[in-house]
Amino acid sequence: MNENDISQIVIQSAIEIHRNLGGPGLPESIYQQTLEWELRKAGLIVEPECEIPIRYKGILLPVPLRLDLLIENLVIVECKATLDHHPVFESQLLTYLRVTGLHLGMLVNFGFPIVSRGISRVVNKLGEKQACH
Repeated sequence: MNENDISQIVIQSAIEIHRNLGGPGLPESIYQQTLEWELRKAGLIVEPECEIPIRYKGILLPVPLRLDLLIENLVIVECKATLDHHPVFESQLLTYLRVTGLHLGMLVNFGFPIVSRGISRVVNKLGEKQACH
C-alpha cells in the first residue's frame, strides 16, 4: 500500500465519521479517536500521538514532536475541528514531513460543514526517495 492508497482511505473514513457523528461541533479528540478506529478497521497500522524525537544542531530536544496519527509509517494525519482554517496548518504539516523525512501529510478539519472541503494533502517531495525516521 502506498501513500495515495492510504490518503483515499483517510478521505473515505473522514466522510463516514462526519456523517455518523452529525457533522462539526465535537472536540478534535473525538474526531481523532474515531478516525483512528476507522483506519484500524480498514486494516491500517495507526500510531496515535506518535512521538518523534527532534535534534537541533546535534542536541536531542527534551520535548518530542507529537503527531496526531502516523499511518503505516508513511502518512501523517493532523486533525482539526475548527471553522477557521489558517494557512499555518499546512505549513506546520509540511515541516513535520520534512523533520520525519516522510512524503505525504493530510490535514483533516472536521469543523467544516462539508468535511471534504476541510481536507488538504500536503506533499514533501513525493516520488523522491528519502530515508524515513
